[in-house]
Amino acid sequence: MNENKIADADRNGNLKKSLTLFDSTAIVIGSMIGSGIFIVSADMARNLGSPGWVIIAWLLSGLMTVMAALSYGELAGMMPKAGGQYVYLREAYNPLVGFLYGWTLFLVIQSGTIAAVAVAFAKFTGVLIPWFSEKNILLNLGFIKINSPQLLAIAMLIIQTIINLNGINTGKFVQNIFTMTKAVALLGLIIIGIFLVRNVEAFTFNMNILWDTSKASGLDITNLTGFAVIAALGTAMVGSLFSSDAWNNITFIAGETINPKKNIPLSLFLGTTLVSLLYILANVAYMNVLPLRGIEHGVTVAERGIQFATDERVGTAFMQVVFGNSGSVIMAILIMISTFGCNNGLILAGARVYYSMAQDGLFFKSAGNLNKNNVPGLALIIQCVWACLLCLSGTYSDLLDYVVFTVLLFYIFTIAGIFILRRKRPDSERPYKAFGYPFIPVIYIISAIIIMVILLIYKPNYTWPGLIIVFLGLPVYFIWKKVNN
Repeated sequence: MNENKIADADRNGNLKKSLTLFDSTAIVIGSMIGSGIFIVSADMARNLGSPGWVIIAWLLSGLMTVMAALSYGELAGMMPKAGGQYVYLREAYNPLVGFLYGWTLFLVIQSGTIAAVAVAFAKFTGVLIPWFSEKNILLNLGFIKINSPQLLAIAMLIIQTIINLNGINTGKFVQNIFTMTKAVALLGLIIIGIFLVRNVEAFTFNMNILWDTSKASGLDITNLTGFAVIAALGTAMVGSLFSSDAWNNITFIAGETINPKKNIPLSLFLGTTLVSLLYILANVAYMNVLPLRGIEHGVTVAERGIQFATDERVGTAFMQVVFGNSGSVIMAILIMISTFGCNNGLILAGARVYYSMAQDGLFFKSAGNLNKNNVPGLALIIQCVWACLLCLSGTYSDLLDYVVFTVLLFYIFTIAGIFILRRKRPDSERPYKAFGYPFIPVIYIISAIIIMVILLIYKPNYTWPGLIIVFLGLPVYFIWKKVNN
């Protein structure tokens, strides 16, 4: 324990405390709002076929996210250290559990999300500049093909890493600008869709099928009843949970936050609540303009509906109805802004975990050093390299499913850590105590376990690999410890 305290002192010693409550909340909001809100509703609509149940899926995801954030507030106030969730797991359990989280964060959770968001940025850039098309293959080696959007995604990651290498003030300035821009833009979309524009025919259709659940696959439509509805709900929530993720990134940067015992818990609550509300209202706006159900090969935007929006781009379909042909360009610009801001927050925060792990001798030793701008430079570079490789290796949906399952797994362990630490350290300072303890944390844990079980049953091809990645960290941990010794 003394060694851990020394490591905590080292990892916070030269980091600059620059983040205010506004900055911290901007990181929560900016890291959460990426491209998901403009895309994933299509798959959710195909799984559920019901406007009411799609809204329920977003509502439940929002409630789970806020409940988790309220629970994390206790840990954040108790241990305001650089590394955040990694530190919580290390202290609640042992260094092995902390390492398994950091290992999975690096391989899949953080880097995978960064890669997925970067690829989304590149795909929507293709709306403005057709050269960035997946059909534009720049290099074909047989076992791997590199196209122009992948190249742009990699360039984006390199640029953002350079931005954050220049110091926390530069990183937070970029974050604040992009967060405010996309939050205002998303609010504008909501106002337009709910108050200014209404497709009476689409709205009436959606109200008539409000609770009629069905699963759409091409021309096949299967009505859902009983447990099938619950299973479909759990599967559909992969999209809404992915879109709501990354709120915990602010805990990684606690060492650079002013008054972290107060500002981290408060920013977690404010950020997750605001984003969850925006997401629910955005989907209401979609359904006010577009029919939920559609025909896979429909000719018009209305015929395809939300279910079969071209390339899953529900936000683009919405804008096309509202603004005509220029709607595609407007939405592309909005998503480019949104994804750029999202990745800046993810890149800024993620490197602090690897920096903390290096301080504990569980990552490359030199990653535990700060550069001349008092940020973990090598940790940022290593993260960038791995995320770039992931851009070349998988699709957006593959990474999405891997991320959600492993994220839920560690959220459960972390929130369970609250109970463990209350028993192990009853006298530790807790400036903020988990809201609704023990009921809110327990409800979250049970809900997350149910979703994980559903994913294991209905999406095993994507969930088992995530578990395997976690368990592969076991031998790596002992090898790393042996090498360091």
